[in-house]
Amino acid sequence: FIIAKAMMVHRLDRRFAFAILSIPGIGKSSNRILFTLGIIAVIISLWVSNTATTAMLYPIGLGILNTIAHLHSKDVRKLKYSTGLMLIIAYGASVGGIGTPVGTPPNLIGIGMIKQLLNKDITFFRWMLFAIPLVIIMYIILFFLIKLLFPPEFKELSGIDEYVVKERESMGKMTTGERNVLIAFLLTVVLWVFPGVLALIFGSDAQCCKWWEAHIPEGVAGIIGAIILFILPQDCRERKGTITWKEAVDIDWGTILLFGGGLSLGSLMFSTGLAENIGKGILNLTGAHSLFSITAISIMLAIITSELTSNTASANMVIPIMISLSIAAQVNPLIPALGACLGSSYGFMLPVSTPPNAIIYGSGYVPITRMIKAGIIFDFLGFLIILGGLFLFLPLLG
Repeated sequence: FIIAKAMMVHRLDRRFAFAILSIPGIGKSSNRILFTLGIIAVIISLWVSNTATTAMLYPIGLGILNTIAHLHSKDVRKLKYSTGLMLIIAYGASVGGIGTPVGTPPNLIGIGMIKQLLNKDITFFRWMLFAIPLVIIMYIILFFLIKLLFPPEFKELSGIDEYVVKERESMGKMTTGERNVLIAFLLTVVLWVFPGVLALIFGSDAQCCKWWEAHIPEGVAGIIGAIILFILPQDCRERKGTITWKEAVDIDWGTILLFGGGLSLGSLMFSTGLAENIGKGILNLTGAHSLFSITAISIMLAIITSELTSNTASANMVIPIMISLSIAAQVNPLIPALGACLGSSYGFMLPVSTPPNAIIYGSGYVPITRMIKAGIIFDFLGFLIILGGLFLFLPLLG
């Protein structure tokens, strides 16, 4: 949040936005802008956490909307397109997160439990073999769903190319403040990405990976980036940091408290055993015994719990339950376990479901009713795609 605030203070988000809009053919179409931002979110979240991906793209999306507001003299907060642009950033990050083992915590939790309880290894490459096709299918459906639910009020952005050129020229060269923000931003991104690179090269059980995870987790990386903004001066003579404390405290604390409350609720549901008992009760009521029906329940249960708790808590609760029930029902537990693993990342309905949802909800461009409407539909479509995709692509695991 502080890094995003610094980007807005020094208008680095505008520079990023104009750079994207200046790509030939992109800036002329509202749909191309929507598709491009979503694709960027998907690709980055394959290697960086969904939260970090959304935090990176969030100010860029705001910069684009502010540019559109200047062009069309409209209150962009009331436009459906603004909601769609914010949602495709958050949802795209969640969709891309399932593509690699390091994309989101439930993936690593699922792989670890499958190895520990089923004695079956899923390599990085084999995970991508079945997960990447799911990501591609999900994103294509996501794009058309966002277009359908939040159609742009304008198809073509006439005159935007000329405006972009004029504004880029008026901004001139990067200021010291902008460079400092860029340094802090890139350093934070490197600190976020580096653990995944280490895990890819040496394996997640390597000593260097464990050390990094223990000493420089994602939260610490974000704090390091924020501290740099206070240290690096934008003007040596005035001894003024790149961002002041007065500017830093102007972030949306309400969203942070909202998400923190959701995490606390999820932790209590997990520690008291309430969520586990609810899950067992649902499974007992259904009386499912076939591989297909148990997998369907596994995915649905994971999606439902991920709406109310964190995706990590959802994976920790649902995966072991489904493995034990599958073994008792004498069906292959691998598919239900992976269904629960993937379903845990699909919390699209509420701001507290995932950090990306909380971030874009805090922008003020996404009314809660619109998020719930889009989230319910995408949850259902995600359920169908995971269910069908597992049986279609899982043979690639061998």
